[in-house]
Amino acid sequence: PPSNPLAAGTPTDPDMLAPIVPWEMVLTDEEMHYVAALADVIIPADDRSPAASAVGVPEYINEFVSAPAHTEQLTQLRGGLAWLNRTARDRFGAADFPALTTAQQHEICDEIRFEPDAADHLKPQARFFDAFRDMCSTGFWTTEEGMRDLGYMGNVPLPSFDGPPPEVLEQLGLAGEDLV
Repeated sequence: PPSNPLAAGTPTDPDMLAPIVPWEMVLTDEEMHYVAALADVIIPADDRSPAASAVGVPEYINEFVSAPAHTEQLTQLRGGLAWLNRTARDRFGAADFPALTTAQQHEICDEIRFEPDAADHLKPQARFFDAFRDMCSTGFWTTEEGMRDLGYMGNVPLPSFDGPPPEVLEQLGLAGEDLV
């Protein structure tokens, strides 16, 4: 037993090695399939990194929208996914958005990729796409693969630091000045 036990109700730091999610995941397998397809349109595999779905972005999005505080995001996500699937059926006769070719998926997404450019009747879908893109980007670039894709080294010790490069000092109008 510890010599100085915590009083009942004293908060402790979370166990980051064995994290828990204190709420149920709400997206269905079918919805997760749609989320993965759209995430891979936004961040596809390339020569530097895997696709968003390969690094757990759909699971991140599921955890995010399942949180009790994010009911509006869940409603927006489900509405946006339903619109994508309905548009895939109506325009291309496909079973759903994931069944489309990459070119067809891009054609639909191009209509909603930037709210100011979206047609008035597509503004809600553009807001959905913007929110989804934000969740997708956050989920991807906070993974090891995403950080590697960015070239992010993290907080690493340097053996020495010679100061800012001369071209930066020149750009700032500080060339030749003693900064120490």
